[in-house]
Amino acid sequence: MYPNLYYALFDLFGWDIPILKLINTFGFMVAVAFIIASNLLSRELKRKEKSGLMQPGERIVEAGKPATPVQIATNALMGFVFGYKFVYLFLNAGELFSGEGLPQEHIFSTDGSLTWGIVLAIAFGVWRWYDGKKSAEANTETKTVPFHVHEHTGAITMVAAVTGIIGAKLFHLFEDPESFMLFFEEPSLESFLGGLTIYGGLIMGALGVYIYARKHKINFLHLCDATAPGLMLAYGIGRIGCQISGDGDWGIANAAPKPSWLSWAPDWMWSYTYPNNVNSVFGGPYQGGYQGKLITEADPYPLFEGFRGTFLDPGVFPTPFYETVMATIIFLILWGLRKKIKVPGIIFGLYLIFNGFERFWIEKIRVNSVYDIAGLQITQAEIISTILFISGIILVLYLRKKASNGIPPAPASS
Repeated sequence: MYPNLYYALFDLFGWDIPILKLINTFGFMVAVAFIIASNLLSRELKRKEKSGLMQPGERIVEAGKPATPVQIATNALMGFVFGYKFVYLFLNAGELFSGEGLPQEHIFSTDGSLTWGIVLAIAFGVWRWYDGKKSAEANTETKTVPFHVHEHTGAITMVAAVTGIIGAKLFHLFEDPESFMLFFEEPSLESFLGGLTIYGGLIMGALGVYIYARKHKINFLHLCDATAPGLMLAYGIGRIGCQISGDGDWGIANAAPKPSWLSWAPDWMWSYTYPNNVNSVFGGPYQGGYQGKLITEADPYPLFEGFRGTFLDPGVFPTPFYETVMATIIFLILWGLRKKIKVPGIIFGLYLIFNGFERFWIEKIRVNSVYDIAGLQITQAEIISTILFISGIILVLYLRKKASNGIPPAPASS
C-alpha cells in the first residue's frame, strides 16, 4: 500500500521526490475520477445537443475590455500564495517532510517564502495587466452569444465536487459517532481529511447539481442520464484509491483458503493484509475480526522511512477491488445503453438500481457501523442502497408508463 505518491514512485521506480508526499494516493485517485467523469459528461452533453435532445442557452459577453484593478489584484494574490507557500514547500520538501507528521500540515502553517511570494505576485499581476491590454479594443462591444450545454461541465463538476465532499464528510461523521465526537473535541487536519461516506457525497452532490440545473434552465433528466455512466466509472476509480492507499474501506477477516475456482487469481484478490495502509492500523482485534501488526524486517513488506508501517492479520476481503470491477461492468452496460434508450431519465434509473444492488451485497463482507433497528442489524449503506434500488425501479416504471401513455419526453430545457 502507498499512503501517498512519494512512496508509490519511490518503491516502484526508485524516484526520490519529497514534494510528492503532499499528494495522498486516495486524493489523487479521487481527482482522476472527477476528471474522467467530467470528460464523459462533456461528451454526452455534446452528443445530446447535437442530436437535438438539449438546446443551447445564451449569455451576454463584453469584448475588448482591459483587465480591471480587481482582476489584476486577484491574479497578484494568487501568485503570492503560490510563491509564498507552494514554491517554498517544493524547495524545502526534503527537510520539511522527513518527520512522521502529516506533510499536509505544512500547507496550513504560516511558514513560507516572502521573497518568492512577492516575486510571483508581481509576475502574475503584470501578466494579467499585459494580457488584458493586448486584447483590449478601441471600442468595447456587448453581444449575445450561444452558451452550449457542455460549457456548463466545469461548473457542474465543481458544484458536484464541493457539495459531494461536504456530504461525504457529514454522513461519515453521523455514521461513526466516535469520529463525530473526536472531530469536535480534538479538531485536526487528520481527523478532517480522514473518512468519507460515498452515499453522503452522492446525495448532497445530486442536490447541488439539481439546484445549479434549475438556475440555468438545464433539463435535469437529460443531465442525470448524461452523468450516470461517468459517475459509475468515477466510483470505481475512487475505489482504486481506497485499495492502493488502504484507507480502512476493506472487508471483514478472510482466513479461509482460496477456493479452487479462483486458482487463476493472485492471492491478494481473495484475502489481503493491506501492508503500509494509510491509517497505520495497529492493535485490536477490530470489529472486522482482524488486528493490526507492525511490519518488521522479517515480514515480506517494505518499510517506509518516517512512516509507521502496519499490516492486517489475518487478511481481509479486498472489497475496494471488488467494487472497482463491478463499477466498471456497470459503466460498460450504461454506456452501451445510452443511445438505445430514448426516454430521458431511464438511464439514471438503471444507475440507481445497479448502484444500490451492488452496494447492498458488498456490505455483507465489508466492515461498517451496524445499527439495531427494531431488532434488525443493518448498516447506513444498506439502508441508503435499498432506498436507491427501490427509487430506481419506481423511476424506470414511472417513466416507461408515462412514455407508453403518449406523454412526450421532457423538453430540452426547463
